[in-house]
Amino acid sequence: MPTLVKRLIAALVIVLLLVAFNEYMSDAGLFGFGVPPYYGRVIMLAGINVILAVSLNLITGFTGQFSIGHAGFMAVGAYASAYLTVYHAQSWERSLAATLGVSVAHALIFLLAILVGALVAAIAGLIVGIPSLRLRGDYLAIVTLGFAEIIRIVILNIDKVGGATGFTVPGYTNFFWVGAFAVLTILIVYNIVHSDAGRALISIREDELAAEAMGINTTRYKVLSFVISSALAGMAGVLFGHYTQFLSTNDFQFIRSFEIIIMIVLGGMGSLTGAVFGAIVITLLPEALRKLPGDFSQYRLVVYSALLILIMLTRPQGILGTREFGLSWLKRAQRQPEGSKTRGGTKGVPIAEQAGPSAIDRNKEIENR
Repeated sequence: MPTLVKRLIAALVIVLLLVAFNEYMSDAGLFGFGVPPYYGRVIMLAGINVILAVSLNLITGFTGQFSIGHAGFMAVGAYASAYLTVYHAQSWERSLAATLGVSVAHALIFLLAILVGALVAAIAGLIVGIPSLRLRGDYLAIVTLGFAEIIRIVILNIDKVGGATGFTVPGYTNFFWVGAFAVLTILIVYNIVHSDAGRALISIREDELAAEAMGINTTRYKVLSFVISSALAGMAGVLFGHYTQFLSTNDFQFIRSFEIIIMIVLGGMGSLTGAVFGAIVITLLPEALRKLPGDFSQYRLVVYSALLILIMLTRPQGILGTREFGLSWLKRAQRQPEGSKTRGGTKGVPIAEQAGPSAIDRNKEIENR
């Protein structure tokens, strides 16, 4: 079966599964069955956190640049899209609904909001990345943290988007959008990592000085990965804002960036599977603490810190390290090529590597005949 056909079938299966699960998580449910609102909220937040963790893993796990400003770019995307939908897009949606229908107009407007949020976050990432990514190590971490706080304080003083009182946002997000963009984020990062640009990013992570000596423009590639990571964080911010239907700068403080870092450190920096695993665990952990007697969720920061120390002492590469879970185990075993088989007394030497008869031996064989 051609690769394109396989990919189209896989995409169709994913879309159908997302539609079915979205109906299952709706208020009406699917065939009389549904998810309680509490568990539905946890699942939604886990999906948004997967996008954040995988996107940060591109700059931190695969490029080796330590950034603590991811929540700032998430805030940029959330507020940019909220401004669009509150002040402009709702009137556009009513106009489109008259010709295209309510559902199509709703989807188009939300796609536009996601595109705007990702684009504005990418521009913010470019502005931050060009000067800051010339730095390395702790200096880069401090600069990205400072920029994230600057972004938050600027938003806090813009009354047009609510300022300190918060900003009410229309609710566009459902599980279909979160699941679709989580899969899209994983595919984008996976394809980047397995491309020529991805090899350049990994070489920067392993040894930036050696990468420069080999002719790689390290600043260009670091800025590129930072911009893409910021755009994906902005997209997660759009989904978050239009799910909670209320934005407050308290949702994008330093601790939010710290939580995202914990996700990829726990799962494994440099592993997409690890980022997904870490995002799910860190999303579920406060809820599990809340279920304990005495509501230990208020001590989640202490638990995060202890967990980070434990991981650094016992398994600094994370639970999965750089390993990935795939579907290669589902593939049918291939027949061994004839040239790889061994023959006669030549133990362990494949047929393809065995020397054939020389020209003299062939001539003697002909004369004997």
